[in-house]
Amino acid sequence: MNWPDYRRWLKPEQKARAVAWLRKRYAEGASIREIAEETGRSYGFVRKALFDAGVTLRGRGGARLPRSN
Repeated sequence: MNWPDYRRWLKPEQKARAVAWLRKRYAEGASIREIAEETGRSYGFVRKALFDAGVTLRGRGGARLPRSN
């Protein structure tokens, strides 16, 4: 997708296409940080766009350490 400069607001038709693309990339397994880097947009922009689109966000990753008593 051809992303406009990050300092510009997206027009409604651009935002609709952008959200569809964001949803697709996120469903493919890309992290919010990876998508933000690819698009030149902020982490917050990507997260909010996905959240507003009704996407169920994945939990934070990483292995959990066993509990010590």
